[in-house]
Amino acid sequence: MGVRMNEYRHKPFIKFTSTQAIEAFFSSYPVKKYKKGHILILAGENTDYAYYLVEGKMKIYDVTYRGDEIIINTFRPPAFFPISLIINESVTRYIYEADTDITIQQAPREAAAYFLDKHPDVVFDLLSYLYTTLDEVLERLVHAIASSAKDRLIYCLVTECREYGELQPDGTYILAVSEKELGARAGLSRETVSREAKILKITKLIEVHHNYMIIINIKKLERYLDIHRA
Repeated sequence: MGVRMNEYRHKPFIKFTSTQAIEAFFSSYPVKKYKKGHILILAGENTDYAYYLVEGKMKIYDVTYRGDEIIINTFRPPAFFPISLIINESVTRYIYEADTDITIQQAPREAAAYFLDKHPDVVFDLLSYLYTTLDEVLERLVHAIASSAKDRLIYCLVTECREYGELQPDGTYILAVSEKELGARAGLSRETVSREAKILKITKLIEVHHNYMIIINIKKLERYLDIHRA
């Protein structure tokens, strides 16, 4: 799993004190650039490297037997990954892929493991973030099991806005995501996302465009989730 060491929008700020130490560690290793779609780690593989995301966006996902993509996590700079593979020398079940053009630095896995062993402050910060992320994953799981398609889509829209939405002067958010990508994040088919999004569009909560959406009133979407969570 990757770790993104900056604050969530609309969430309590998680203060990390070890970012400079991580940047100093990776500074002696080369900078590499990859295009969108480049796969750093395949499912069923371990890794020989630790990565530090400098620019761009990464995603971790699985593929169903039907060939549908299910996104497990996404992250932007600064991100240090894949922690579990570095520490446990384990094999991943998921695919690590560039969701945009990316710039990274990579260090040998053994060197990264030694760095973590000698810097408990860094490990503490990473664990703090990972447990925060775990809470989100569990909440997504609850929605996936017990919620309607509408609830799951709204939850996905709200969390994507918290993470990646661009707040506009009029209070709306621009969310650079397609219906297909939303489906992958919410565990819904593109057709289901399109159907439910049309309802939200009619009620003037969102606008749907080709590769982006405008979230007109995120407060109403959040209140809807609060009511249905009660």
